[in-house]
Amino acid sequence: MPALLLAAVPLLWPAVPPLTDLPGHIGRYRILAEAGQGPLAQHYAVHWAPIGNLGVDALVVVLAPLLGIEPAAKLVVIAILMASVAAMLALARVVHGRLSATAFFALPLAYAAPFQFGFVNFCLGTALALGGLALWLRLARTTPDWVRVAGFVPIACLIWLCHSFGWAMLGLFVFGAEWAARRQRGAVRAALAAAAMCLPMAMPVVFMLGGHDRLAGATGDWFDMPLKLFWLTSLLRERWQTWDLVGVAVLFLLLGAGWRWPRLSFAPVLGVPALLGGVAFVVLPAFYAGASLVDMRILPASVALGLLAIRVTPGEERLERRLALLGAGFFVARLATSTVALLLFAHGQEQAARAIGVFPPGAAVLVLVNEPSAGDWRNPRLSHIAGLATERAGVFTNEQWALAGQQLVRPLHPAAAPYDRDPSQLVYPPGLGGETDFDRAIAGFDRSTFGYVWTIGFPAGRVHAADLLPIWSDRRSAVYRVVRRHG
Repeated sequence: MPALLLAAVPLLWPAVPPLTDLPGHIGRYRILAEAGQGPLAQHYAVHWAPIGNLGVDALVVVLAPLLGIEPAAKLVVIAILMASVAAMLALARVVHGRLSATAFFALPLAYAAPFQFGFVNFCLGTALALGGLALWLRLARTTPDWVRVAGFVPIACLIWLCHSFGWAMLGLFVFGAEWAARRQRGAVRAALAAAAMCLPMAMPVVFMLGGHDRLAGATGDWFDMPLKLFWLTSLLRERWQTWDLVGVAVLFLLLGAGWRWPRLSFAPVLGVPALLGGVAFVVLPAFYAGASLVDMRILPASVALGLLAIRVTPGEERLERRLALLGAGFFVARLATSTVALLLFAHGQEQAARAIGVFPPGAAVLVLVNEPSAGDWRNPRLSHIAGLATERAGVFTNEQWALAGQQLVRPLHPAAAPYDRDPSQLVYPPGLGGETDFDRAIAGFDRSTFGYVWTIGFPAGRVHAADLLPIWSDRRSAVYRVVRRHG
């Protein structure tokens, strides 16, 4: 219980958890909560359908009438962290019979890169997948196989609704655990038996094949090893690069010790799933059907399973105590710096969001964000800050995601294309690609749709257009009103 409560501490103070994508998700929550009503009905349509990306959306929409959208989102995000930690602790107890010596080293991975990016539906799916694996292993000791398999059909469907990749991880990890438990029968027979146990959990494929919206978007960037090395080093990325890299080094040194040091070993029912997750990280592309950073997402859960799998050789009680104390210290130290880092990020987001007060309810705003390179460790996390304008002022912007099969929301301004959806708001430094050029966007955006332009991370006066009147600015943002020409 203390570990669960401590895990929530870094997010207690910020009003909105300062995760990169979360403001955009918060904007979508209001669109869903008011589907067909209010000022947003003129800007967005909602097409209800069972898709594998609804976990936090559904929870916030249910809680919003009681708490409000932003407090509900904060509550759910904190609950995800606590669920992730609870799932890791449950895995350690069910496999080792007690809290293992290395368990606390795994807990900071609840705050790993996918969480920092604000992939909250995915993080919920991951927490449920790890918790599902713990339940699967516990039931293996007490229930017949057929009961376990039948019971996991609805569990798999629920996890798929939260996030399809969480569901895929559940299947992969359960397969690995079943293979490890049956490996004495021979590798092939064990693999066939494990696959048979997992097959009923494939039920969500029916929804995927029968859905009216097929997954859309690009798939590619296979076997990009420099990028994968970057994700390995970015595993604990928050704000201070040296500190975060030291943390990653500690985790991989511990995994190496578990592999090579005779006083440590791996429990196969967690070690094999961890290994399969590592293979998936190498094999998966960076982009799949429009979803980004697909390979990176499985890495923290796989590393956590590897750390949780480590066991100390019987009779090495002194080593076990030392590892447990070091792990607890590592967990507390990471939480302390996470608390400060998230406070600083939250302050920056609040400063940028001050511009929202300028927009009248229901306005349409073209947003252009000066997006740093991926290697900029102190990215201010403003990519989707305009989502708060959608939630707070019912504003239409070009930062909402609208990929078929992945979101329920569609923009209603075709004349504004390509500046009607994510990622058209992102302006990358020269030479780093990206679809949006700042000056071309200013010259070419649809004035009949957008009444305002909001530039974030660009100096005031960066816009050069006779029909754009500056009406607000600070050090990092500026707002311009479109001056309508008559006659």
